[in-house]
Amino acid sequence: MMKYNLNISIIIFLMNVVSLQGVFAQNAPKEEDYYRITTVPTPEGVLIEGGGVLCLPDGSLAVCTRRGDVWLVENPAMSNGFSPTFIKFASGLHEPLGLAHKEGAIYAAQRGELTKLVDTNGDRRADVYETIYAWPLSTHYHEYSFGPVLAPDDSFFVTGNVAFGSEEWWRGESRVPWRGWTMRITEDGQMEPWATGMRSPAGYGLIDGELFYTDNQGDWVGSGGLWHLPKGAFTVHPAGLKWTNLENTPVNITEAQFYSKLDKRQIRENGRYVKPENIQDEEDPDFLYEAKTYFPEMELPAVILPHGILGISNSEIKVDHTSGKFGPFEGQVFIGDMGQSKIMRVVLEKVKGQYQGVAFDFRSGFQSGVLRMDFDHQGHLFVGETNRGWGSAGTTNSGLEFVTWTGRMPFEMKTVKAMPDGFEIEFTKPVDKNSAEDLDAYRGKSYIYKYHPVYGSPQTNLEDLSIKGVKVSDDGLKVRIVIDNLRPYYVHELTLQGVKIKGGDHLTLHPTFYYTLNSIPDGDKLPLSELSTKRSSAKKKLVKKTPVKPKTKANNIVVLTDEQIQPLLTNNTCVACHSKDKRIVGPAFKEIAKRNYSNEKIVELIYNPQPKNWPEYATPMAPMPQVPKEQALKIAAWINSLN
Repeated sequence: MMKYNLNISIIIFLMNVVSLQGVFAQNAPKEEDYYRITTVPTPEGVLIEGGGVLCLPDGSLAVCTRRGDVWLVENPAMSNGFSPTFIKFASGLHEPLGLAHKEGAIYAAQRGELTKLVDTNGDRRADVYETIYAWPLSTHYHEYSFGPVLAPDDSFFVTGNVAFGSEEWWRGESRVPWRGWTMRITEDGQMEPWATGMRSPAGYGLIDGELFYTDNQGDWVGSGGLWHLPKGAFTVHPAGLKWTNLENTPVNITEAQFYSKLDKRQIRENGRYVKPENIQDEEDPDFLYEAKTYFPEMELPAVILPHGILGISNSEIKVDHTSGKFGPFEGQVFIGDMGQSKIMRVVLEKVKGQYQGVAFDFRSGFQSGVLRMDFDHQGHLFVGETNRGWGSAGTTNSGLEFVTWTGRMPFEMKTVKAMPDGFEIEFTKPVDKNSAEDLDAYRGKSYIYKYHPVYGSPQTNLEDLSIKGVKVSDDGLKVRIVIDNLRPYYVHELTLQGVKIKGGDHLTLHPTFYYTLNSIPDGDKLPLSELSTKRSSAKKKLVKKTPVKPKTKANNIVVLTDEQIQPLLTNNTCVACHSKDKRIVGPAFKEIAKRNYSNEKIVELIYNPQPKNWPEYATPMAPMPQVPKEQALKIAAWINSLN
């Protein structure tokens, strides 16, 4: 009887826990309530650094590792509670970073070649390794090769990283032909140079039959983003222009032409090259859209993924074609990120013949850097992970996981479209009309990144968005926001800080969107008579609150509490790479405090980081001169208070 009562008590306790969890989830929705991450267990001694992930027609999963193996994983989603089975399909490859499947064969892009792997006798192991096409290598460590992407005509696209200078270690260079290029390769071994301007094109994919790729922040790349890649395009990085004089190249710009318009900033002092740094308060910086006036074939980013917010080293592109098995985002684009170990969501549209669109956060919390992804027939999104050479958030150096929709509908901005006078937001669930009609429920800014040989760029030309009014649809599923100061080519960042769900108090799961506005659409603008212009702040009475006492003072600067500092850390994107207690992409704030820098020195390092100070971190911090000096000093004082 005692045992029975104890079991009943345990059951009741567990039921209460589950009930409380449901209440907590209801009060504070989290990403995991809607999209669950599951780790695929791997055999002892098998290290899966997911260089490529490919769901095969028979339901198995092909995974290539950066250590040169290709594995077939049967029952990877562990259906019916059974463990997956791992079969080594191929080995001895040179850091393959992608897979494709055609007519029963698996194709992998190694560092120096596109390889066809064939199992001729059906034993689930490749017995034919065939070189389709080989390209030059200089042996530089950064010469990764990404691909292949299988094109609609059954040809393959492969992209190649640049190397770095022997003296100028910060400057990307193309030491051998086709580094910094995308190549189109046919089954019979013919190669056609397709486009150039790639720096570190870790992501690639087809969207509606068109080739796109993602690039990583670095020299000439102010922030990572998504680029459309038609034949003959020049995108952003100039290193590949070195080979435009070779036969059959579709790009006509030469290095000399490029550097006649844009300063290379290659300066020697005392016999050594000087690393170019960001120029604070620069009077007339260069921007990509200005360079396009010199070089019409230049392709602007379709969507900028603001650095430090939507990743720091963008990777795989994957379109949701699961017919709703992955939730409400059918046809939308998912993009991984290595450094922040997460996935973003992108929606594209064409305006005046040019791609542009919106980006949102989607799912974080993966155990290592997200490099490769693929959907299976059940709607699972498999994720191959690694952090070697880049560094990433997470608890491990590698991994294989998958994301599953739980079936619950998140309250999210489903999409955002550009309008002649602002944006139209469509939601997955109706909004509360009263909160959505309040202009104080919205806060936004626009900015742009410099086009220069410096490693990355701060957000530049920042301007608060002037919201003129809003209009909420009768069904509550759409909100039209009218903005006075739209700027072509700028990122428009808008946070819905007060828009609630109908019948509740929840805000959207991810309340901020980032729209890259390459062109403002033509069309009718909403008349003022149709807009709500009310502001709740105008009706609020001033209420005296007991001030929170500062903890201490540091160099005559009041030290804010953890709660008070959080908005400054969030708004200035500090939390994208740092946390108070643990290492993420960069060191924990407590570790920085142990260095005993002065407040002024920390501010100096915010504006002009010195990666040499933290050699154990693979990803260098970008300069952040856009952080107001007053806020930077408050952040510095808070950091020093942690010691």
